[in-house]
Amino acid sequence: MSTEKSCECSGGPKLIFACSGAADVGAIADQAARKMAKEGVGKMFCLAGIGGRISGIMKTTESAESILAIDGCPLDCVKNSLQQAGFNQFEHLQLADLGLEKCSSQVTEENIGKVAAKGKEMMS
Repeated sequence: MSTEKSCECSGGPKLIFACSGAADVGAIADQAARKMAKEGVGKMFCLAGIGGRISGIMKTTESAESILAIDGCPLDCVKNSLQQAGFNQFEHLQLADLGLEKCSSQVTEENIGKVAAKGKEMMS
């Protein structure tokens, strides 16, 4: 009988995938994800690696305890990229649901904070 102890409570990483598109809402989504990562809510992770099916990124994502997808606009590129790669268990934050509209939302600390706060709530 083994006397080695292990912790059964630790899960995989908490991952945050964000839009980083050219529009204002892409910049807000990206900066909110960076803010959340800096605050220790989760780890910002590479959406391009999902699209490119990079093996290490795919494996880490498969092992994730939780995933948050932050989309800047209703095209839902983050959500669609994750789903097309076979990931279907994640929280989805759409900035339009917070009243932030493409091409009319300034990249401000207030808007970044609003998105980060909602993302943090969704990750807990």
